[in-house]
This record gives sequence, structure tokens and C-alpha cells, in this order.
Amino acid sequence: MTWNEMREIQPLVAQMLVNSFKKERISHAYLFQGDKGTGKREMGALFAKSIFCKEKEGAEPCLQCRDCRRIDSGNHPDLHWISPDGQSIKKEQILNLQKEFSYTGLESNRKVYIITDADKMTTNASNRLLKFLEEPSRQTTAMLLTENSQAILNTIRSRCQILAFQPLNSDRIVQQLEGQGVSESNARILASLTNNLSEADELQQDEWFANARKLVIQLVEVLLNKPQEGLLFINHQWMPHFKERQQIQIGLDMIMLWFHDLIHHNLGREQAIVYIQEKEKRNQAALRWTRQSVTHSLSLILEAKRKIDQNVHPTLVMEQLTLQLQR
Repeated sequence: MTWNEMREIQPLVAQMLVNSFKKERISHAYLFQGDKGTGKREMGALFAKSIFCKEKEGAEPCLQCRDCRRIDSGNHPDLHWISPDGQSIKKEQILNLQKEFSYTGLESNRKVYIITDADKMTTNASNRLLKFLEEPSRQTTAMLLTENSQAILNTIRSRCQILAFQPLNSDRIVQQLEGQGVSESNARILASLTNNLSEADELQQDEWFANARKLVIQLVEVLLNKPQEGLLFINHQWMPHFKERQQIQIGLDMIMLWFHDLIHHNLGREQAIVYIQEKEKRNQAALRWTRQSVTHSLSLILEAKRKIDQNVHPTLVMEQLTLQLQR
């Protein structure tokens, strides 16, 4: 990606980093914080290219030279990526990084390291990194990437320039998906479920997603017309399909989108509606649920999502939610 392309995705962050090149004020450490799929990793790679590219014009790397190509392939000797080893980033990984940085750069005196999922550092790893940051070298640049900056030590955060990545524009994702041949209806749902275009594309190609969408609409129909069959539906149709906790979370998100649509419907914001093919059911549901009851339903779904995160038994969570939504 070029800086112009990154400006379209993250205009503020991209401009701040480009300005740091123009003013020759590259910080020794950056903290990129933002949701998954907002371009943190791509921004880190592009920034590294701008640092190492010998053919760049201003901040814009050429993207063709040996340095740029090796960064793309993950083989640049002076750029080090660190990611969780299993569930966490361990002290040994930071120690190995420090050891690497004690050597003279192979290509130049500059060194760059990028830590993905930086919030997953163990306490020992965090403390070791803190000592590293406390003695910065002017020739060293660190980028810490995280979806959860609050889980990072305040002492580490205070030594970084914090750059907040904004959620991607859903309209842009819808347009890109439609450009790939995805129906407008599916594109709207996918763009509402994830800010990550590649994740949206994976979901779209998975037959599981198509069946999940059908089950959400069927659940709505049961709640509207046959509430006494709600628990039967959950046990015999919903749970056999939504087997993993992550799948259940997606299912709950899709139910939330339905209730959000009811709010948009009540407010006359038809352009914001996601389930655009379900107009008749939405009109029927608008007679069944008041705006107050829709708001209450959304809070119930959020509570169900929290329980899934807390490892409460998924079937019990869905049964309770279904009973609550029937009232």
C-alpha cells in the first residue's frame, strides 16, 4: 500500500506519520491502537518501508527496491516482527530481540521492531520491554500493535506516541464487497459484523454464514409467531449450527443487527437498515416490539454476549435470552 491509500483508510494516523518524516521527528516508539482490521499491521509495514527504502521520494517508498521487497516477504534483516508464541508474548522473545539489537545493523545502523498483539505480553515480557524503552536509541524505532491498549502497562504507554486507528467506514467495505460480486444484502450484514475486508470475504465464502443468516431470520419468525416453540428451536436448530463460542458471538451480533434495524425503521432511517430483504417481517416486528422493548432487547443480547465471554454454558445462555425476548 502507498501513503495515499493509507490516507483513505486512516487519514489522521497516516498524515501524522508522514509529517514525522517531513519534520525528521520519528519517535523511538509508537503504540498503534484500534480494532482488528483497521490497518495497523499494514501501516507498520509501510512505515518500515519509508524508514529503510533508499529510493523513497519524501515519505513515499518506491515499493520496488530490495528493501521494500524484503519487508513484504518478511526477510528484512533489520526489521523484526514479534507475535504471541501460543497464547502470549514471553520474556524470552523480548530478550532475543534485545540480543539482536545489540549487534550492528546488517544493512544500516537503523533497526525497527513491530510487536503485534502487544497486550498479550506476559508481566515479565512487559517489564523487560520497559527497560528496553527506557534506554532508547535514536536509530531504533518500535511499533506496538494492539486492540486493547488498556491491557498494556501505563509505564510502556507513557513512553510511546499513541496513534488511535478509527473503525473503517462500513460504506467503503460494502462497496468493495459488492465490487467482488457479493449481494447488497449480504454486503451490508458482513460490513456490520467486521471491519476487516478479508474476514468479511472469508465469511461470505463459507456456507456456514449463509445458514447462520437463515437461522437468525427463522428465530425472529419463531419469536413473532410461535414463541412457545422458542426453546425447541434453540436446542434442535440453533445450537447444532452455532457450535463454537466465536460462532455464537457472531450469531448474537446478527440478532443485534435485526433489532438495530427495528430502531432505524422506527426513526425512518431506511438507508441504515441491514436486513434489506426482510421488509415484511420488519413491518410485522415493528407492531410487536416498541422502541423501548427493542432497546431492552439489545441490552439483553449484550448481556448474553458477556456471559459467553465468561464461559457460561452456551445453551443456557441462549435459552435464557430466548425466554427474555419472548416477553
